[in-house]
Amino acid sequence: MKLSLGPLLYYWPRAQVLTFYEAVAASPVDIVYLGETVCSRRHEVRLSDWLDIAARLRDAGKDVVLSTQVLIESGADVTVLHKIVDNGQYMIEANDMGAVHCLANKVPFVAGPHLNIYNLPTLQWLTPLGVKRWVIPLEMGQGELAVMQQGRPDGVQTEVFAYGRMPLAFSARCFTARHANLPKDDCQFKCIEHPDGLMMRTRESEEFLVLNGIQTQSARVYNLLPELQALRALNVDVLRISPQSSHTVRICELFQGTINGSQPASAANTELATLMPEKACNGYWYGKPGLELVPSAG
Repeated sequence: MKLSLGPLLYYWPRAQVLTFYEAVAASPVDIVYLGETVCSRRHEVRLSDWLDIAARLRDAGKDVVLSTQVLIESGADVTVLHKIVDNGQYMIEANDMGAVHCLANKVPFVAGPHLNIYNLPTLQWLTPLGVKRWVIPLEMGQGELAVMQQGRPDGVQTEVFAYGRMPLAFSARCFTARHANLPKDDCQFKCIEHPDGLMMRTRESEEFLVLNGIQTQSARVYNLLPELQALRALNVDVLRISPQSSHTVRICELFQGTINGSQPASAANTELATLMPEKACNGYWYGKPGLELVPSAG
């Protein structure tokens, strides 16, 4: 079982991004996803910078994957998509069907979680187009995954989002800009003020959702580290960690230590709880509401 680091979902200053990936180069992750998947207005790190980061990570022994934007909204976005597809060096994670169309029957690619592959006919249809790995939808539980694994096409790996705030939805509107009473086209890049997103709370002051520009995330942190035994039994190939503004490398170390057996899952999960920006959840894994935390059956 391998460990991956998903694409950076937040808007950080350029220096912070570069420092972060320097640390990632020395981390125990096997696969690193790079690129802007949320908003094309974010300009601290551009495609040429992502390619430079990719080269350094590859030199450090990491498998690098370039992720495409989830919501394509303009001709400029399409131009960037084509540049990513034509990079000629790194595998691509397709996060919308436009990217799939550009990649189909040309180069192998990863089917990202936002393609919403919920059934075997969909996965079987995509496989001849070049899919080598698929990331399960965030809402898929272990029961549904078991069915998918039984009929998974030969040669296709399965990746599971195992840690982080879940990216639940995307909109053409920018909620972070709206919160600041700004139009989307003059957002003043307010996202950069919220390195882990902007928390929304209910009237009872309970955490509810996190705003991240045009993306809506779960407030609670999805954590499947205690489910490692079940994930192994389901023949999952890759576990994905989603970056956060602090402790990401240590979180990767805790997952890797549990995977290779050098650290008990219980001890790793106890430390992991102290590194989370909010409470943990795992409801989707058990077919429950996503914000619930169900005691591990393993």
